[in-house]
Amino acid sequence: MKTRIIKRISIVFIAITLFIGASSFRTDFFEIAKQLEIFTTLFKELNMNYVDETNPAELMDTAIKAMLADLDPYTNYYNEQDVEAARMNTAGEYQGIGATVRIQEKSFVIVETYKDFPADKAGLKPGDEIIAIGGLPVADFTDNASDLLNGAPNSQITLTYLRQGKKLSTTLTRGLVTLKAVPFYELLSDNTGYIVLSRFNENASPETIKALKDLEAKGATKIILDLRGNPGGLLSEAINVSNIFLDKGQLITTTKSVIEKYNREYFTQKEPINTKIPLVVIINGRSASASEIVAGSIQDLDRGVIVGARSFGKGLVQRPKELAYGTQLKLTISRYYTPSGRCIQALNYRERDEEGKAIRTKLEDYNEFKTKNGRSVFDGGGVLPDITLETSEFSAITNALLASNAIFDFATQYYYTHKLESPRVFKFTDEDYKAFKTYLNTSDFSYQTRAEKDLEEALITAEEEGFSENILDSYKQTLTEIEVAKKADLDVKKAEITTLLTDEIIRRYFYQEGLYQHYILENPEIIEAQAILKNTSRYSGILK
Repeated sequence: MKTRIIKRISIVFIAITLFIGASSFRTDFFEIAKQLEIFTTLFKELNMNYVDETNPAELMDTAIKAMLADLDPYTNYYNEQDVEAARMNTAGEYQGIGATVRIQEKSFVIVETYKDFPADKAGLKPGDEIIAIGGLPVADFTDNASDLLNGAPNSQITLTYLRQGKKLSTTLTRGLVTLKAVPFYELLSDNTGYIVLSRFNENASPETIKALKDLEAKGATKIILDLRGNPGGLLSEAINVSNIFLDKGQLITTTKSVIEKYNREYFTQKEPINTKIPLVVIINGRSASASEIVAGSIQDLDRGVIVGARSFGKGLVQRPKELAYGTQLKLTISRYYTPSGRCIQALNYRERDEEGKAIRTKLEDYNEFKTKNGRSVFDGGGVLPDITLETSEFSAITNALLASNAIFDFATQYYYTHKLESPRVFKFTDEDYKAFKTYLNTSDFSYQTRAEKDLEEALITAEEEGFSENILDSYKQTLTEIEVAKKADLDVKKAEITTLLTDEIIRRYFYQEGLYQHYILENPEIIEAQAILKNTSRYSGILK
C-alpha cells in the first residue's frame, strides 16, 4: 500500500514537472512568435509605405546587427560574402591581393602587405589610401572591402590610391594568398628554439609540430612559444597545440552553458611530441581566445612559464549556425574554463555602464584557483603571466595612441624620411622618440582618461546643484593636474610605446619576417624568456 502511494506521488510530481516545463516552453514560444509577428508586420508596412524607396536587404541587415549588438561583440550575423571570408580565414588561404586594410569613410588604408603576394608585387605600402577600386570610388561603396578586393584567381584589379598626398594607380593580378599559422621559427644562439604562432587556423598544430621537430633536429633543448598578438581561432587547434607539450588524456578546457548539450570537457587526444622540454609561452593584451586556452592550460598544469602581459580576456565560445540563403549566425553558446576551473572572461556584457559599454571585472572580484602544483591563479581578467614585463603592457595612453593610429601614421612618415639596412641593427633612439612627441603635438593627439570623464560629470552635477566656487575650483584643479600627468605619461610609458613604434617601423621595411629577426636579438620578452630557460633553478622555482 505504502509503495503504491509513493508511486502515485512520484507520477503526480513528474506530471507537474513536465507541465511546468511545457508551460515555460510554450510561454517562450508564444512570446517569440508574438514578437516575430510584430516585426514582420512592421517590416512589411515600412517597405510598402515609406515616403522614399527602401532597400529591404540593407534594412534587415541593419536591424539584425543592431539587435545582436546588445549581446556581445562575438555574436554576429554573416551574409553570404561574410561566410566565405570566415571560411578563408579558418582555412588559412584565400584569393585576393595579400594585404590587410583598415576601412575608413572614404578610403581603405593598407595596414600591412604580405611579402611576395600581389599587393606587395604591385608596390603597395602600408599607409597607402585606396580611394577607388576598378574605377569605383570607395566613398560610394558601403559594404565589406573584401567584396571588391577579393575575387577570382588571376583576375586583374586597378587601384587608385594616395601616398603622401600624391595620387597614384596600379593594376595587380589577384592570386592565392596563404596565411601561415607559424610565420617564423629559428634556433637561437643558446640552443633555444623560438616559434611564433600567429593564428589558430587549420594548420596551427601541424605547422607548430613541424617547427618544433626541425628545431629539435638542429639542437634545441628548450622552447619559446610566442602567442603575442594571436587573436585565436579554432578551439580544436588550441587543444591540439596544447597536446604537443602535454600528455594524452589531459583536460585542457571545459565549456559551460545554460544549454545542457554545450557543457563539454575537452581532453588531449593524441600522443604528445615533447612533454619534458622546458617551455616559456609569451602573451600580451592582444593574445585572445584560443591563445588563452593554450596559455591557461600550460600555466594551470605547470607545464611551462608564462611571460609578458595579461592577455585579452575572452572566455566566450562561439559556434556557427546555418541560416537561410547561405547566411550564418555566429552565436556565443558557452563560456570556457581552464583546467583549474577559472574563466578568464574580462568583460561582463550583461552589465553595461551609462555609455552602454560592458563592465570589466574588478580586481577585488577575482577568484583564486590552484594550479596542479598548488600555485595561485585568478579568474576574471585574462591570463596573468608568471613574469610580467612593462614592455608587454598597454597602458591608457598606449591604447589611445593605437586607437588614434598615431603610431601607425608616425611609422608611415618615418618610412619615407629614413633608410634602414637591416632589421637586426635597428634601434629606435631617444632622438627618434623626441621626434615622435613633436609629431603628436602637430597632429592634435588627445585622449580622455576614465578619471577625467568621471570628474567632468561630477563637475557638471556640482554646478547644477549649486555647490560653492571652492568645490568647483577643486574639481577644475584636479582636471588640470590629470592633464599634466597625461603629458608626463609619454615619458613614463616610454618603454612600452617605443616597443610598439619599433615593431611598426621594422614591418614597413622588412615585413613580418624582419620583425621576428629583430625580435630574436633585441626584444625584451624574448631576452627574459631566454634568461628564465637558462636558469634551471629559477625556471623550476617559478613552477613550484
